[in-house]
Amino acid sequence: MKTKAVRIYGKKDLRLEEFELPAMKDDEILAQVISDSICMSSHKAALQGADHKRVPKDIHINPTIIGHEFAGIILEVGKKWQHKFKKGQKFSIQPAMAQTGSLDAPGYSFRYIGGDATQIIIPDIVMEADCLLTYEGEAFFPASLSEPMSCIVGAYHASYHIPPGTYTHEMGIRRGGKMAILAGVGPMGLGAIDYALHNERKPGLVVVTDIDDNRLSRAACLFTPENATKEGVKLIYVNTAKVDDPVKHLRDISGGTGFDDVFIFAPVRPVVEQGDAILGFDGCLNFFAGPTNPEFRAEFNFYNVHYAFTHIAGTSGGNTDDMRESLKLMGEGKINPAVMITHIGGLDAVVETTLNLPQIPGGKKLIYTNISMPLVSLSGLEEKAGGNRLYVELHEIVSKNAYIWSLEAEKYLLAKANPI
Repeated sequence: MKTKAVRIYGKKDLRLEEFELPAMKDDEILAQVISDSICMSSHKAALQGADHKRVPKDIHINPTIIGHEFAGIILEVGKKWQHKFKKGQKFSIQPAMAQTGSLDAPGYSFRYIGGDATQIIIPDIVMEADCLLTYEGEAFFPASLSEPMSCIVGAYHASYHIPPGTYTHEMGIRRGGKMAILAGVGPMGLGAIDYALHNERKPGLVVVTDIDDNRLSRAACLFTPENATKEGVKLIYVNTAKVDDPVKHLRDISGGTGFDDVFIFAPVRPVVEQGDAILGFDGCLNFFAGPTNPEFRAEFNFYNVHYAFTHIAGTSGGNTDDMRESLKLMGEGKINPAVMITHIGGLDAVVETTLNLPQIPGGKKLIYTNISMPLVSLSGLEEKAGGNRLYVELHEIVSKNAYIWSLEAEKYLLAKANPI
């Protein structure tokens, strides 16, 4: 079977190609990818090429398929896995197969599985690691976004606190505590706000910062302080660029004692150091944003580490349980990852989008891998229309839903867009 896929050959060398998949083995699964959301981690892999920890050294000879936030439909199941999976099931994949003892992951390390493809072969290792998850929802995009949401869930679980006089690490954010989400109105920050307000272990106060009024305003419209109050959470948005002394201002909001949990959503030294400065006693700084620079450093107050018991946590991705929790919360309607999505496109938009991701404003870029379509923002569909019926109809659908992607929009796009 032929597939079309975006493969990495080296630093900044991504190519959309058509090639033949090998015959499926008895311990493998053949699948069709429907959607993939482009992650900043893919951009980092594209920049670093074979220097990336998850990317093989021989990609110049044996290129791998990129994309790891994907969902699709199972087409065929090898004999080994027919007791667990069947043709026609929808799926999502947890790429972080930590239990294998290896950094290898779909979307980085394998020749025949990755999100930016039309058809793929899922290798035995994915099922053995219990990282192929069936999905019952109607729309595909939530299953794609369950992977980034699982990263957020995992970060919340990885934070920890130590009761005074003990050496017991109590895992998770402090229930009813004070939380700050710094540089927190990008796509992952929005997911973090959503999860903070709607998961079972909620903080009592959430302060979200950024330096862009437009992004802050959008976040405040999506997650209003009034609705947060109904969830038992006080939610405050702060533009730190407009405050003379951001550290003092944030500590004042905390009541002067600092924050229990601080999440860093941008790999920027002043943001990290600001986060350190607003930690309270036994405060946990969670460095969420993975830097592209392997030499990234920031200062940390070790006086407070010693006397105030401040500490750092960090995670790179979630695990399978985090992903299942994400899917469950989506299924219950408690979280809506669609708020992350600001752009859509087809498989032929992947190369340019991945290479230039930091320069493209907005949130998540969602790719439908079996269609041909340039990347377009949901708020820009009307401007782009120019008589294009597809864009006109999509604009009508998303504009009535506050420009948030939806099942209706996905169904229309898959039915009407040009195939790749």
